[in-house]
Amino acid sequence: MGILSSILTFPLMGPINGVLWVAEQITEQAENELYNPTRVRQQLAELEMRLDLGEISEDDYMAAEDMLLARLREIRDRQRER
Repeated sequence: MGILSSILTFPLMGPINGVLWVAEQITEQAENELYNPTRVRQQLAELEMRLDLGEISEDDYMAAEDMLLARLREIRDRQRER
């Protein structure tokens, strides 16, 4: 009966399952980008370079650095939980 019900409900459930799959893929990709420690370290290096070149103030640097370091801690905590 499982195959028969799958066939009969496919016109309704097929598109819904497809949209759910796409949403899961987008979520996974976004999380990989957000929780990538290499990317955050690159942002820290770019931030320091901008400070050295005088493009940003010390206060702006400190605020951005705090945010990026908090993200790194969050990434490490998240990796420990897995």
